Amino acid sequence: MYKISDTELIITEEKKIYHLDLAQNQISNDIILVGDPSRVDIIKKKFDKISYQHSHREFKTCIGEYKDKKITVISTGIGTDNIDIVVNELDALVNIDFDTKTIKKIKKSLNIYRVGTSGAIHKSTLLDSFVISKYAIGFDNLAHFYKNKRVLNNNLSKSFIKHTNWPIKFGRPYSVHASVELLNKFSNITTGITITSPGFYAPQARELRLKPSIKNLNNKLSTFKYSNHKILNFEMETSALYFLGRTLNHNTITICAILGNRSSNTYSENYSQTMSNLIDLVLEKISN
Repeated sequence: MYKISDTELIITEEKKIYHLDLAQNQISNDIILVGDPSRVDIIKKKFDKISYQHSHREFKTCIGEYKDKKITVISTGIGTDNIDIVVNELDALVNIDFDTKTIKKIKKSLNIYRVGTSGAIHKSTLLDSFVISKYAIGFDNLAHFYKNKRVLNNNLSKSFIKHTNWPIKFGRPYSVHASVELLNKFSNITTGITITSPGFYAPQARELRLKPSIKNLNNKLSTFKYSNHKILNFEMETSALYFLGRTLNHNTITICAILGNRSSNTYSENYSQTMSNLIDLVLEKISN
């Protein structure tokens, strides 16, 4: 039986996974991921009971109950590199034996919900509305570092590359579908394609002192359509979440609040209430 080396799977003296600093009995089957650690505090105030709280680096964890449903909330920080850490370590917590450092024969699937914020691409997408990422197109290249590519939607990627005349020097964007099981829980929310960018400024066509190298990126994105789905928003985590989740056989979905509209150059004046409303919605869907 293959044994994972100590440098591949780093476990602390307290038998906790290295970055999240969690033990194998410290997560539930339903997990909410948020970028900002302060959002963990918003969610925990809505719990009926809290059984565990911990903070390590940017990874803040709270385990509680909402309507008798045990839920774990973890802050990931920003970016697909952090998602790479979080999803791999969550999987290790349930599917690797820490004593023998071997992969368990019987695998467990987690339900992972990312609750985030994003910027809309079309004027018609209202501020403070919610968008579900049915597909994610990743500009980040993370999936290309993994051997298993069976979950990728190559037809979507090819169509996107052709439409945008995508520069080869940036690598090949990859595309992944959300978990159908979790999509069915949110059937009344707008779904579309989400762009996952490796940065907040030029990779999302923002210009401060440095000019983006891709001209008219937003226009190229706004005119793209695949299977009657438009590209609705930008964010920075979903492509990695979907790729790793589906490859490791976990259910994953991203629901974002629209705080900015890149086409109309408008920004939400109700950020706190919008996030609270989105969190309420997700908690209700998980508990049901």
